[in-house]
Amino acid sequence: MEDTTTSTTEAPPASLPEIIDRVLEAAEAETTDIRTILQSFGRASFTPVLLLPAIAVATPLSGIPLFSSLMGIFIAIVSAQMLARRRHLWLPNFILGRQINGQKLRAAFTRIRPAAVWIDARTAKRIGLLSHRPLIFVPQLICLLSGLMMPFLEFVPFSSSVAGIGVAILALGMLARDGVVILLGLLPYAGVAWLVFRVFGAAG
Repeated sequence: MEDTTTSTTEAPPASLPEIIDRVLEAAEAETTDIRTILQSFGRASFTPVLLLPAIAVATPLSGIPLFSSLMGIFIAIVSAQMLARRRHLWLPNFILGRQINGQKLRAAFTRIRPAAVWIDARTAKRIGLLSHRPLIFVPQLICLLSGLMMPFLEFVPFSSSVAGIGVAILALGMLARDGVVILLGLLPYAGVAWLVFRVFGAAG
């Protein structure tokens, strides 16, 4: 068990493209781990850290066996601590020590960076009621439930990636304090529900 806060004075990432750039920098080695990536974030707040597994599970990395389950646990742990209003983030060593192929990580995050820049340029402080207490607990709770579902969504093709997109959009809305983006983050869950119904409804 480990507290992920570090002594570095580097400013935490404040935007989606900056988060991706920090990951790309950390992924220059042949292999890296989640601890190294988080250390590159400096004394980051919870929301940038939440974006990391959400983005990862929305990329082709989700095709790695059990990767979506691990990222779901990661999302659930971070979201639960956000709901509990903890001051410092804690993550277990089995997550922090997870080794990731640097080349695959760079390829996945490089592919989505142009979209991240486009999305980030269109965020603004809108419908502030949704990004502050008490309503901020709603997207945080949805992220928690999404993370808890991901190990089970391994059995439904593409559903964990769609849920990851939902968490990523919700986290981006919280980071940018953009209530419109938070509302848009609810849309992917309709896709998750449809995929689950298609798989299990057809089986029934």
